[in-house]
Amino acid sequence: MALHGIVGIHKPAKVRTTIPAEHNPPLPDLVTRNFNPGEIDVAWVGDITYIPTGEGWLYLASVIDLGSRRLLGYSMAAHMRAELVIDALDMTATIRHGQTKWIIFHSDRGSQYMSEDHAKAMWRHRMRQSVGRTGVCWDNAVAESFFSSLKRELVSRHRFATRADARRAIFAWTVRYNTRRLHSSLGYRSPNDFEATLTRQANQAA
Repeated sequence: MALHGIVGIHKPAKVRTTIPAEHNPPLPDLVTRNFNPGEIDVAWVGDITYIPTGEGWLYLASVIDLGSRRLLGYSMAAHMRAELVIDALDMTATIRHGQTKWIIFHSDRGSQYMSEDHAKAMWRHRMRQSVGRTGVCWDNAVAESFFSSLKRELVSRHRFATRADARRAIFAWTVRYNTRRLHSSLGYRSPNDFEATLTRQANQAA
């Protein structure tokens, strides 16, 4: 391998993105690992991950609809302050035309999600906030699985010179994820195909 300049794929240095808030409000877990609600816009899940680049870390926040596994919104920045996750949530609300009332938003207990600013965003969108237990990644397994696929299929296979390079590659990967990734929980359909089927059925019923 050394002779031919071949190196194995390895994971980059681990970065801690889930930093528990110092003052955790007593929020409930409204999902309780029920990751297949059967409908869209019942519950969304969010998380943060990191991507190494030649300019430093790029942080990515995501929002996924549990009903369709579709990546609805995301935000990327060189920081992981609360506005990173709020921007992803606001993008998702725009995608859903502001129809967010009573939707559950589930995350871990990271300081960004437990912040006052994020609580205000929940109130602004009239959503219900839900959190898993501290240090229990399985309580947010769908969000964790999404990032695991991103790291395995894209991030671990490329070295990004700039954050802009990483942004472009991640955008292209997420488009393929939404349009081509088949999920057994969706009857082996892609997230976009599943939502399109629901829309057709609703129109026919009307």
